[in-house]
Amino acid sequence: MSDLELGVVGNCSFAALINREAEVVWACMPRLDGDPVFHSLLGAPPAAEGAGIYCVELEDYVQSEQSYDANTAILQTTLHGRHGALRITDFAPRFWWRDRSFFPPTLVRRLVPISGTPRIRIKLRPRFDYGATTPGITFGSHHIRYVGPNLTLRLTTNAPVDYVREETTFNLNHPIDLILGADETLSEGVSQMAQMFEERTRSYWRHWTHRLAIPFEWQDAVIRAAITLKLCTYEPTGAIVAALTTSIPEAPGSQRNWDYRYCWVRDAYFVVRALNRLAAVRKMENYFSWLMNVVASAKENHVQPVYGVGLEAALPEEIVPQLPGYRGMGPVRIGNQAYEHIQHDGYGNVVLGVAQAFLDRRLISPPTRMDFLQLETMGHKAFAVYDKPDAGMWELRSRACVHTTSAVMCWAALDRLSLIAEHIGEPERSRDWREKAERVKRAVVERAWSERRGSFVESFEGEHLDAGLLLMSEVGFLDADDPRMVSTFAQIERTLAHGPHLFRYEAPDDFGVPQTAFNTCSFWRVDALARMGRKEEARDYFEQLLSCRNRLGMMSEDIMVETGEAWGNYPQTYSMVGIINCAMRLSRFWEKAI
Repeated sequence: MSDLELGVVGNCSFAALINREAEVVWACMPRLDGDPVFHSLLGAPPAAEGAGIYCVELEDYVQSEQSYDANTAILQTTLHGRHGALRITDFAPRFWWRDRSFFPPTLVRRLVPISGTPRIRIKLRPRFDYGATTPGITFGSHHIRYVGPNLTLRLTTNAPVDYVREETTFNLNHPIDLILGADETLSEGVSQMAQMFEERTRSYWRHWTHRLAIPFEWQDAVIRAAITLKLCTYEPTGAIVAALTTSIPEAPGSQRNWDYRYCWVRDAYFVVRALNRLAAVRKMENYFSWLMNVVASAKENHVQPVYGVGLEAALPEEIVPQLPGYRGMGPVRIGNQAYEHIQHDGYGNVVLGVAQAFLDRRLISPPTRMDFLQLETMGHKAFAVYDKPDAGMWELRSRACVHTTSAVMCWAALDRLSLIAEHIGEPERSRDWREKAERVKRAVVERAWSERRGSFVESFEGEHLDAGLLLMSEVGFLDADDPRMVSTFAQIERTLAHGPHLFRYEAPDDFGVPQTAFNTCSFWRVDALARMGRKEEARDYFEQLLSCRNRLGMMSEDIMVETGEAWGNYPQTYSMVGIINCAMRLSRFWEKAI
């Protein structure tokens, strides 16, 4: 049975998910939203059972151990059998080379015998077109080519090519290397290349984490979360995907199977904000470039909730019939209908996503006044739509209303434009945006408050509660100790909380009432408790949430409260952001700890 106890390796061009037995169960090529050439996480076509995998099978296998090299994205798996053991090192090359960042869509596997005489079989069975197409195979003395209609992969190895092609079991008497990537000849011998790639990649990650401004407490959790967030970024454009997978259900048999391999302006803002808190500002610069392209290409200033990592606007949603889905729970979807949605919170997320760039003096390429003038178009749009119905941040597909969180994020766009204008010496513009922000704020306070519930509610003149209301303090709309926020928080806890977990909303959506808690909402609750001065409660809940991570320190989107089982796409950037934000909020200061 599949589960989400998966390691992630990648290099900001592609990523692979690897289970505890070192099987590559998911890897999209040549980029994060590409064709899953390995897809056993979602099963295989009925006529191609056992296809879409990349594994090293150990004869008489007994158990395994798995961990990351400290402060890196290099994954080590040790397989133990009755007659021997081997260590498998997996990574994607990433380092600075020839005055540029080097991050090819390449997976390196290094196999080393560590005891006895392990007998292994290598199964390398890529498929194309989401499992529909069997590759053509050609080979030479040290390589195998897997030829698809739109992509060709080349495996270069110092293992016997015949053994790999025929999946023959053989004795692993000495280390072997397997480099899988583009259809190109290596410039050096495979062993030398693999060793050089590993050494330089290890050095890159350790230097990157060395520069992070981490908190005193929960350091390992924060470092792993930061690395995972970086692995969810697509460096060629600066886009940030919500997760690396598609169609992992939010709950068993729920049909809530979505493709998250795209860049939501909402999710990406939270990622950038979390990395900024760790002083990883280069990602903000890359994302600023991507976002300003979004703004420049927006027709009639309309910003979609989600785009492709290459700034693709159309992401038509379709079902892949040949893949049965995670644990057989289809459908498997590619694309996401949300690109067609009207979600007004996007304008706030765009402005919030770039606001720090206008104020931060560390940037190599700071934004200009012309960038600000272009960004103002987002403010004009936010002011025009703040009281208009939309699908909301939870992307409801069958109904629309004036969502409170959307209005609040429109306010945030206006508020931050005022601050930026003041900072760059535009006082008249600053006053204009401030007046608009105050007008929106008055509307939210008057129309989103429910006397009956003693709380802000999900929509203007509405009646239901929504965990997104906790973001009102997060973005500075109201202080956490404001009596209205205190009352709202109490009502949300009473209605949506289950132990340390928090559900998204109480009203049924297109698929009924949610069955699983949404991890990011649980972290919002922890942050709200800390802001309210209830830090001991916050720390207790935070520790409980950290215990819900998998063995390697990562989280998916959702959790089944009754069983503690992970559901939803993986790894979920929202969840990893929550780890960083709460650790930074709750940790003791270094000065007081040492």
